[in-house]
Amino acid sequence: MSTAVSSDLLPLTATDGPSGLAVGGVPLVELGRRFGTPLFVYDEEHLRQRCREAVAAFGPGNVAYASKAFLCTAMARLAHEEGLLLDVASGGELRVARHAGVPGDRIVLHGNNKDESELLAAAAAGVRHVVVDSFDEMDRIERLHATAGLAPLPVVLRVAPGVAAGGHRAIRTGGTDSKFGFGLAAGIAAAAVERARNSPAMVLEGVHAHVGSQVLNPAELADGAAATARFAAETGVRGLTVGGGLGVAYEAGQRVPEFAEWAARVRAAARDAGWRGELTVEPGRSITARAGLTLYRVGTVKRIEGVRTYVSVDGGMSDNLRPALYSSRYEAFLPRAPHAPRPLRARLVGKHCESGDVIIDDAALPADLRVSDLLATPVTGAYGYAMASNYNKLPRPAVVFVRDGEARLVVRRETEDDLLRLDVTEPAAAGPAAGTSRADLVAARRPAGA
Repeated sequence: MSTAVSSDLLPLTATDGPSGLAVGGVPLVELGRRFGTPLFVYDEEHLRQRCREAVAAFGPGNVAYASKAFLCTAMARLAHEEGLLLDVASGGELRVARHAGVPGDRIVLHGNNKDESELLAAAAAGVRHVVVDSFDEMDRIERLHATAGLAPLPVVLRVAPGVAAGGHRAIRTGGTDSKFGFGLAAGIAAAAVERARNSPAMVLEGVHAHVGSQVLNPAELADGAAATARFAAETGVRGLTVGGGLGVAYEAGQRVPEFAEWAARVRAAARDAGWRGELTVEPGRSITARAGLTLYRVGTVKRIEGVRTYVSVDGGMSDNLRPALYSSRYEAFLPRAPHAPRPLRARLVGKHCESGDVIIDDAALPADLRVSDLLATPVTGAYGYAMASNYNKLPRPAVVFVRDGEARLVVRRETEDDLLRLDVTEPAAAGPAAGTSRADLVAARRPAGA
């Protein structure tokens, strides 16, 4: 690909100027200098507009932001300000949402293996409902009700509709062979509905399904909605959630459905299946992915004659695990020349001690790329920072939001001191005195009288 990077992959406020590409009115080269690299940059206006589009398509109160895609205090607060509920998948995500000031009744707790502390935290926060995933979880809820005085908990039952969709097998979640939910087959989900209805520890609010992630064909989302809606209508539950999964374009030329198309398809499918009520959705990637991009600094350009060129940057799989985990594909460009042709073919890699630390296997890059260049990978706003790690003890990047010519730090960069914060250290054992021979050490360890 020798053409310039497609504008369809860039945040909505991206513009070209004398200093190269700017987002939110702030040049990316300035952000790289000011905040360092690697750096996650989010277009705040893009985030807010996507939230508004989702609410317009599905209606107020019917959209929950799937916070696993990207969560920090600022993001939780933004989604809440734009009228979205928050879907959290752990006690930690619940803590962040509450820290951001999101009321408990605007939060939904997911998770296929919630422990008792998470269930108690959800009850204490007064969450809108808990999405129950197994009979073992029902056992825990009933035990807490009996022994810890837990009030009846509002619950939604996650079902596995037998429809699996998504861009990679690891993110297809709605099939029969899944760790998530009660299967519709063999009456398992129906038995779960009856148990929840008859339990003094639970108040059944509805059913939920999520068929997968990075789905580009809305017909697949409609199929999952139809199967779940049919079950919901047959069992007479009050609420129906059809999950998220709407995909985004990571490379030029990919067609992506808009929220309005998604809403029309799943509503029609649910109606045809006999459902007459409202339905709730849980978008995550489709809110944040294109809003964010990652800035790196090029450190090494290695040309192996007759083989390939390697371009190494100062991040890698610790800030974008998706290529290694899902074989995900991205594009890259130089912010100083965003519209330059990209005839150079190279493997874009990170700095980790791992051959699989590949960001883009066959990247298209400008011919004049050089060491110290600032390089950007777009569409990294979902599951980049969220899946970041400290592999090789690299500190995790900072996150900035940009809007109206201003940049604000919302997550600071980790430091090497942060890497030591959790270590439990003990005084170092005294070593042998200088000049002590091996024979002396052996003799000193020999039991007395030996």
